[in-house]
Amino acid sequence: MRLDQKLVDAAIAQLERRWPADEPGGAAAVYLDDGRILTSVGLDNLNGGVSLCHETGALCQAYTIDAQVTASVCVFREDGRLLVLPPCGICQERLALWGPEVEVGVPDGAGGWRALALREVNPHYWGPQFTADGSWPAKELHTS
Repeated sequence: MRLDQKLVDAAIAQLERRWPADEPGGAAAVYLDDGRILTSVGLDNLNGGVSLCHETGALCQAYTIDAQVTASVCVFREDGRLLVLPPCGICQERLALWGPEVEVGVPDGAGGWRALALREVNPHYWGPQFTADGSWPAKELHTS
């Protein structure tokens, strides 16, 4: 499944279920290759070092059920504005498990969003340095 407005809307719906409208908050949604959508929110904590990105829960669930993630989007609401946030470096690493063609939402510069393949977001990914032919590492290498 490709990143589309339905996936963005699923992330927004999760955000609205979890966070009151007058509070800032975020959520994420991922598509699995069979069309299912998983959503999650970040784990906030007094100790910021143990907080988790909004995508983490959905990505862990996809891995738990051995499903292929094909697209991911993270949304954040602040001062009534909804923003699509690109994946942080750590989430790029998490998404790398499913390969360079995973689509991610990024801001388009005009208040909206667009989809980019993970390889476009991170064109100098370090992982290919550990493969014999310089290709994106297979899932097995990521999990070894």
